[in-house]
Amino acid sequence: MGKKIFSGVQPTGNLHLGNYIGAIKNFVDLQNETDNQCIFCVVDLHAITVKQDPNELKKNIRETTAAFLASGIKPEQSIIFNQSLVPAHAEGSWILACVARMGWLNRMTQFKEKAGKDKEKASVGLYIYPVLMAADILLYDATHVPVGEDQKQHLELSRDIAQKFNSDFNSLNFLKVPEPLIQKSFSRIMSLKDGRKKMSKSDPSDLSRINLKDGKDEIVNKIKKAKTDNDPMPASDDKLNERPEIENLLGIYSSLSNQNLKSTINDFSGKNFSDFKSKLAEIIVEKISPISDEIRRLEQDPKFIDDILKSGSKKAEKIAKLKVEELKKIVGF
Repeated sequence: MGKKIFSGVQPTGNLHLGNYIGAIKNFVDLQNETDNQCIFCVVDLHAITVKQDPNELKKNIRETTAAFLASGIKPEQSIIFNQSLVPAHAEGSWILACVARMGWLNRMTQFKEKAGKDKEKASVGLYIYPVLMAADILLYDATHVPVGEDQKQHLELSRDIAQKFNSDFNSLNFLKVPEPLIQKSFSRIMSLKDGRKKMSKSDPSDLSRINLKDGKDEIVNKIKKAKTDNDPMPASDDKLNERPEIENLLGIYSSLSNQNLKSTINDFSGKNFSDFKSKLAEIIVEKISPISDEIRRLEQDPKFIDDILKSGSKKAEKIAKLKVEELKKIVGF
């Protein structure tokens, strides 16, 4: 029996290679596994936990959807939708917020990181958005959720909320307790300028990342300028963690080649960094350029993208609305 998978991507714009390797590529693989049911959401309600320009947000929702489609997520196989078109998410989130405990939310490290020193000025939405994330997952009876290391804590919260709701209302297994699907390799792609920092659109240097919409010349130039070190190409993975930039570049190559890290190290052991970088740029161009071209093509037809989201949202609403109606009965509405 296949898995029922739910995952979401925030429409923050300027998607990059880290988003592709760390999430979207994995979504396509999961979709293509026999018997899996996949639901992929553009989580625009999460996006407004920090202030957004409305026009930019609309553009970013379409861009994220275009990236899903261009990467190989198929609307005839998977449900693709945006959160704000399915009211059940907000409604279910309120009911689950009344089950979640303050102590659980106070332990969420991501709020502390995102709110920074002046957390009194952070939005209430930023504080409680892990409960909305729990609703996203639990309303679809998801059995598995692909998560990176930075989201594991939020999935644990979803599991706690499900178990507490089931216990409080004597409703055994009504809310399914989801399992994490943790990508074992290459889940975190790091900056091309600093191997200890995650690749991010917020980095002021565009040379720190490969954007999904970069052209061939930009990709080649960024890889050529990517930080390395003065030692030769490694002959094994011993002490590779002491060379974060090299480990990151080898990881990118391995992921896009669909091979393990040891095979990549064997392929390039004894060769020059320039040879490796040339091959790395080549494979990034080969894998990313068709996606980039398709994103640009799709963005020329916003109605097509909007229609995909509307169609997917109708399918999602059927599932989520039914679950919320059952939730309401259980709590006594």
